[in-house]
Amino acid sequence: MPADPLSIRQAWSQIPSPGAAEIEFERFTGKRMERILATVVAIGSAVLGAQALIAALGTISQMDAPHVVAVVIVFVPLLVMLLACLAGRGVKTASGVFAVAYLVALAAWPVVVDPSDKGADAQPWIFFLVNVGVVAAMLAFPLRLQFVWAVGVPVVYGYVRLVQGEFSREFWVKTAFDFSFTLILGIVIISLGWMFRSVAAGVDDARGRAVASYAAAAAAAAAEEERVTMAALMHDSVLAALIAAERAEGDRARDLAVGMAREALTRLANTEAAVAQEGSDDPVGAAQIVVELRRALSEQGVDAIVEERGGIGLIPGRAARALVLAARQAIGNSVAHAQGRGLHIVAEGRGDEGITVTIVDSGPGFDVDAIGEDRLGIRASILARMAGVAGTATIESDDSGTTVVLGWERG
Repeated sequence: MPADPLSIRQAWSQIPSPGAAEIEFERFTGKRMERILATVVAIGSAVLGAQALIAALGTISQMDAPHVVAVVIVFVPLLVMLLACLAGRGVKTASGVFAVAYLVALAAWPVVVDPSDKGADAQPWIFFLVNVGVVAAMLAFPLRLQFVWAVGVPVVYGYVRLVQGEFSREFWVKTAFDFSFTLILGIVIISLGWMFRSVAAGVDDARGRAVASYAAAAAAAAAEEERVTMAALMHDSVLAALIAAERAEGDRARDLAVGMAREALTRLANTEAAVAQEGSDDPVGAAQIVVELRRALSEQGVDAIVEERGGIGLIPGRAARALVLAARQAIGNSVAHAQGRGLHIVAEGRGDEGITVTIVDSGPGFDVDAIGEDRLGIRASILARMAGVAGTATIESDDSGTTVVLGWERG
């Protein structure tokens, strides 16, 4: 069964506005990318951190206070960063703390290292974490600072190694290789992070523009639908009541005009809930359409026959309501422009599969193609109304009269 339009409106009202959607959903891909980067960094840093920790523990026989302090300064923030990356919380803060702590420990390395150990082939354990400090900066800092760390950390490492070796030639050769390797790798890591984030930002921006475009189109369509509905309401109820009041002669005509005015006021008062809905999809007996058509004839003071043909079944209430309102408009047009001359109505049912309502009069007719865009009586109240319920409406008119055929078939 099709959804109730009121339920659709309520559901639509729960969708965030473009501003709220931008705040909550527009950065979806960017957030996913940050989560992926944090997870990858956590895995790689855990491997390198384990190697560095094993190497650091290998110096336990030589360990003194400076070594203990260096190990604590480096590995405690590293452990916190790994946990934050895996949990997805506080990643920037933890990564920033480690990046700064590692750089401080690296700069202080000449104080930590044994001055007698000048072997160029003996890689210090802190070397394993050079690029971990760079990826930590990638997670924590803006792009400019990321490149500062990518260049600065290898430079500091190279400098402290040369200080350790008292700038001997042997240390220059080995340190130059380590420096170039870590520098290139750090710049590649920062560039890849920037590229992935740029792609994610592009996807988010495209999604944001698409959502904004769709929201604007939906708002325009809803506004147009409401405008047509309100225009049809004004024409069907308000103007019809005013015309009936202006032409009322006698008590019966005045009573009919009062009833029409009361109905118009009721529909106006319930515009928010009822006008846009124009009925529900609950099945309605097609015979009820015939009853409503006869009531419309009575209200407008027209003496005409409503003929029933075929098998009368059940159709959705919204379609039945549209048929009745469109037929009322056709009857009103016939009364207003042809004085109801020769008015004859035929309701032909096809069981539950559909129904056709034909309104015929023998008035002077009119040129259908010459109907102006602002003439709502036919365009909005008949053609647009039937199209709104997937029905059909055809109008034929010439000197011999006018025929309006309204139809609805189950899809």
